[in-house]
Amino acid sequence: MNTLAPLDTLRGDYAHMAPDWTVPQHADVYSDEDQAVWRLLVERQSALAEKHACAEFLEGLRTLGIGDAIPDFDAVNAKLEALTGWRIVGVPGLIPDAAFYDHLAHRRFPVTVWLRTRAELDYLVEPDLFHDFFGHVPLLSNEVFADYMQRYGQRAMEAGADIDLLARLYWYTVEFGLIRTPTGLKIYGAGILSSAREVTHAIDGEGVQRLPFEAARVMRRPYEIDKLQHTYFVLDDFRQLFEAAETRLA
Repeated sequence: MNTLAPLDTLRGDYAHMAPDWTVPQHADVYSDEDQAVWRLLVERQSALAEKHACAEFLEGLRTLGIGDAIPDFDAVNAKLEALTGWRIVGVPGLIPDAAFYDHLAHRRFPVTVWLRTRAELDYLVEPDLFHDFFGHVPLLSNEVFADYMQRYGQRAMEAGADIDLLARLYWYTVEFGLIRTPTGLKIYGAGILSSAREVTHAIDGEGVQRLPFEAARVMRRPYEIDKLQHTYFVLDDFRQLFEAAETRLA
């Protein structure tokens, strides 16, 4: 979900990508420091997720076996495809919207292959492996959410001039969504669950709007990418997302 900057300004290695913008993961080349950073991130965010994430996300963490080592995409795909028909594909970093939507429409989720450094534990500009994998992949094991993600990709490919409206829908659901549950307000958005500051801000932050989810309202609400959010939209049920994906504003 981006306007792609010139490739030479992006962090990833785009030199050897395939025409669909994918690259091999090479799971054996991560350094000991990479593994240590992954463990730090997983330990911190898993503890927050246990308290604040929705049950579907937590079940995905357990089902896919996301733990203290950087995941091997092939091993994860063996589990994920059996559950929902989705698979993850390695990408060098940010990719064009058209390529991203095409992957979603065919039940492929792009995951960046590089990992942030220890100095970037709390913030980095571009999405990395931790954001993409820890934040997004667990919910792809849930049938309802997995089906929504595919339908979103299909709708985005059809959207034409309305694509900015669909981008807002993605932002306020897949990236920064909240859901009301019998045990209270919970998080399902990847942009929240991969950030320690955003988790506490989304749930307990003062001066934050937490509004009932209404697709038309969401699509009319601009967003900012470089700061903590001031507005979150709260679902009552994941099935609301299907109606939202079909919403068209006059």
